[in-house]
Amino acid sequence: MQPRLLEIRQDVLSKNDQLAQALRERFAAAGVFVVNLASSPGTGKTTFLERTLALLTERGVKTAALVGDLATENDARRLARSGAPVRQIVTAGICHLEADMVSSHLEGWDLAELDFLFIENVGNLVCPSSYDLGETMRVVLLSVTEGEDKPQKYPPMFNSADLVIITKSDLAEAAEFDYAAAYDSIQAVCPGVPVRQTSAKRGQGMAEWLEYLIHVRKEVLCMEME
Repeated sequence: MQPRLLEIRQDVLSKNDQLAQALRERFAAAGVFVVNLASSPGTGKTTFLERTLALLTERGVKTAALVGDLATENDARRLARSGAPVRQIVTAGICHLEADMVSSHLEGWDLAELDFLFIENVGNLVCPSSYDLGETMRVVLLSVTEGEDKPQKYPPMFNSADLVIITKSDLAEAAEFDYAAAYDSIQAVCPGVPVRQTSAKRGQGMAEWLEYLIHVRKEVLCMEME
């Protein structure tokens, strides 16, 4: 059975990659910067994204978000409080988002009117690492309550990151979180990847995160115009 299962898995990933590439070309043509947010459950991903959307909207930056969960539309309702257009993707038990799910939920949106599209992936550090969603940047979140060695326990996810954000930094002291050890763990898996520290609840590091995001978008747009 193993060779057959491997063949099916490779076929599924191949189809996903083809659709993801088509999405990437569509996003680039529209000039929208797409961020895929991944993490384990309970990392504070939704709170982080809600604060990000609200702060960007305050600056006049045009944003939208897709949010994936196995069930309920709770997170979409939370994110909508930011004022940004939000759509929920209910995966009905599937532990990750796939490119066709993203594509089917874009209907009716004029991507050319957006500066950023955020995709909040299903809370999982395993399956989402294998599925390209056509994103411009993959951001992996690690909370101080998870432990410093999480990247080494889930290397494929962190190895695929373009940026790692440490969340809930306001709890670092209580959790006895060792930033140096966490940084070493991240770099051991993905050498050179940028790392940022944030607390969405307190606002710590959020301004720096937004400046970084806007700067990278400008760089990408300039490269695409050359």
